[in-house]
Amino acid sequence: MFIDKVIIHIRSGKGGDGAISFHREKYVPDGGPNGGDGGIGGDVILEADASVNTLGAFRYKRNFAAQNGEPGGGNNCSGKNAEDLIIKVPVGTVLFDNKAGRLLCDMTQDRQQFTALKGGRGGRGNQHFATSTRQAPNFAKPGDAAQEMDLLLELKTIADVGLIGFPNVGKSTLLSRVTNAKPKIANYHFTTLSPNLGIVQYKNANEFVLADIPGLIEGASDGMGLGHDFLRHIERTRMLIHVIDASASEDRDPKEDFDIINNELFSYSEKLKERPQIVALNKTDLMSESDAQELKAYFETKGYPVFLISAATGKGLDLLLDYVVKILPETEKSPSFFTPDEIIIHTPARTDDFAISKENGVYYVTGDMMKRILGTVNLDDYESAAYFQRVLKNKGIFAALEKEGIHDGDTVDICGLQFEYYR
Repeated sequence: MFIDKVIIHIRSGKGGDGAISFHREKYVPDGGPNGGDGGIGGDVILEADASVNTLGAFRYKRNFAAQNGEPGGGNNCSGKNAEDLIIKVPVGTVLFDNKAGRLLCDMTQDRQQFTALKGGRGGRGNQHFATSTRQAPNFAKPGDAAQEMDLLLELKTIADVGLIGFPNVGKSTLLSRVTNAKPKIANYHFTTLSPNLGIVQYKNANEFVLADIPGLIEGASDGMGLGHDFLRHIERTRMLIHVIDASASEDRDPKEDFDIINNELFSYSEKLKERPQIVALNKTDLMSESDAQELKAYFETKGYPVFLISAATGKGLDLLLDYVVKILPETEKSPSFFTPDEIIIHTPARTDDFAISKENGVYYVTGDMMKRILGTVNLDDYESAAYFQRVLKNKGIFAALEKEGIHDGDTVDICGLQFEYYR
C-alpha cells in the first residue's frame, strides 16, 4: 500500500534528575555534598533517506519516544546522556505541527536532518547548591520534562518531469515505454492508484526521474476523486508533460480536457502556472494525420510546445524526449515548494511563563516553570525551603501575587502545594 500522509506522536527524552549525596569517608567528617548532575534526554530527529520511498513504515507504528537521561550519582558522578532517536523518512517529506498546523521543515535532500524535539536538560546535583552559609544542601534539581508533539508527515514525490492528464489517456503506457518502470496498465479509469516513478536514460543526456501522477479529474482541487492525495506530488516537478487522448477514443473533447486539467492545477496552486508544460497528443495512431495536425496547430496557438505521439507504438517519442533533455537542464531545479518565510523554525524550549488566578479566596499559580521550581526543593529541609522562597521572589512570583491584591494570611496554591502568604 502506498502511504504518503500520516500523523505520528513523538516524545523527547526527560532529563535525568540531579542527585542528593554527601561524601562519606572515615576520618573525613562533614565531607560535603557530592551529588552528580543528571544526563540529557534524547532528541527526536527526522532524517531524509533516499532508500525509503513511502511512509509505509508508519502504517502500524505511530508512537516514538526517545530515551530519558540517567539520574546523577554520588561522588560527583554525572548521569549518562541518552541517545537521540532518529526517524527515517523519504526524501520529499514535509513536516507539520499537526496541532498548530505550522510548517516545520521540507526534507528535500538525502541525509538532511531536522530536530523536531529537544531532550530535557539534566538536573543539577546538590554539589552546585553549597555555599559558605549552606554547606549541606539537602536538595537537587530534577531534569527538565520531556517534550511531546503530534507530527503530520506528508510525502510530496520529487521528480524532474511529471506526467499529468485524465485517467486512461496513456500516462502509464508512456512511462513504461521510456523507463524501466512496470506500472499496471488496463483500459479502466483509476487503474493507477499511486504515483509511479521511473528513470529515463536517453541517448547521452543525463538521466532524469519521470513520474506518472494519477488522480486528476474535474474537481480534484476541491478534493473530488483522489484529489489532494496526489495533487501534492505535482508540486515537486520541474516540468510537466500533459498527456491528452487526441483520438477522443472515449468520446471526450481533447481541448476541453486540457482546460479542465489546467484549471484544477492552477486552482490548487498558482505556483504551478510557472512550471514549463509540454503537450503530448497521444493515441495519434487511432486518427488521421490531417486531424492530428489540426489539433497540434490548435494547442500551438496557446503557446505550448506540442508533440504527436503514440505511447502504444512508440511513434514520436524520440522527438518528445529530444526536447525534454534539451530544455530540462535549463529549467530551474527547485525541489522545495516552500519559501523560507513559510517555514517556521521550530525550536521547542522550556518556558518561564506562569499564570495566576483566584478562586474561592485561594490564589493559584500555574505553569511549567512552577512545576520545575517545586521539583527542585525538599520542603522538609529548612535550607531547601528557604531556597524555594528566594526563587519565588527572584522569578517575580511574589511581585505578581501582590499586583493581584494578595494580603498576609491569604492562601497560595502552587501545583497542589498550599501555604499562607506573609511578606
